Amino acid sequence: MKSFSFPPIASDKARILILGTMPGTKSLELNQYYGHNQNNFWKFMFAILKEDFSSDYEARKALVLKNQIAIWDVLQFCERVGSLDSAIKNEIANDFEHFLDLHPNIETILFNGQKAAAFFNKYVHLKKEYQLITLPSTSPANAGITYQSKLDQWSIINTL
Repeated sequence: MKSFSFPPIASDKARILILGTMPGTKSLELNQYYGHNQNNFWKFMFAILKEDFSSDYEARKALVLKNQIAIWDVLQFCERVGSLDSAIKNEIANDFEHFLDLHPNIETILFNGQKAAAFFNKYVHLKKEYQLITLPSTSPANAGITYQSKLDQWSIINTL
């Protein structure tokens, strides 16, 4: 199945960019970043940013924007059956040179999982230095790490 990523959630005030690989099947169906209800991404964001959890997508977007966080995916296109990153083929990366030029306050790029970091390193060549941090995937497929351990690692956001 051919998949296309979403436009970024970002403002010109963003200081942190969080990158996934490519939206999964459920996210594509809902047209929402991290739309699968078993993905912990939004639970982590609300907990780390000390806000009451909301399942409303507009509230979720507002939360990250208010906290100067941008969300995007490394890939703009791929072919994939299902949602696993390991099934990705014929991928094309997003245009980070243009995006980062439009968002000059970004200093840190966080990767939601090893595959996002690997695709980024494979395709993206940055003009300036950024702090690059790979965090454990918030996907339900990443069951080898406990919820609490993932949350603890994602809490680095509070120090950035």
